[in-house]
Amino acid sequence: MASLFAGKVLVVNNGDRDEVETERELGQALENKVLLLYFGAAGCPRCRRFAPVLRDFFVRLTDEFYVERASQLGLVYVSRDATAQQQDAFLRTMPKRWLALPFGDRFKRELEQRFAVSDVPRVVVLKPNGEVIAGDAVEEISRLGPACFRNWQEAADLVDRNFLLAEDFDDWARRSITDPLRRLKYKVDKRTEAKDEEGKGEAEESS
Repeated sequence: MASLFAGKVLVVNNGDRDEVETERELGQALENKVLLLYFGAAGCPRCRRFAPVLRDFFVRLTDEFYVERASQLGLVYVSRDATAQQQDAFLRTMPKRWLALPFGDRFKRELEQRFAVSDVPRVVVLKPNGEVIAGDAVEEISRLGPACFRNWQEAADLVDRNFLLAEDFDDWARRSITDPLRRLKYKVDKRTEAKDEEGKGEAEESS
């Protein structure tokens, strides 16, 4: 997939806006992954409604709170923002694992033509070899959520046995920040119960 951006510059969505431009860096960032190309604009009403959905979708597949190991998933933002400031402001609200074309990069137009992008939002899903899995996955992502990735993973022939869901997708929505504390309390309670049972057994033997 790095070949799609060979000779191009991508920007890492961090505070320094580091550039990914060497072949080795691109390979590390994009190879052997399902790649999403997100064509959008912060000023577009439909994009403003969809962007939080896409952010949540991406986080639930890559954040350690939800998964044991981040999925083989990459995303490049291809913006139609009016200004660089608008693009930067939008990216500050999105995951740091996202990559983006620099504002005003003319390669954007080439990508729009290649994937027949006429309106936004649009999410093009690509196999690691560059073949298209889905020409527009906006509706699929909105309707199915992270379950989409399992379909794409099979279509892309990705085999990653270390990719484990922490729990079913339906349960993810009910998870909260206090969940680790609840799990810890459960373990403590179970140990206490076990000790109580041992104490009872010893008392009965001595009597």
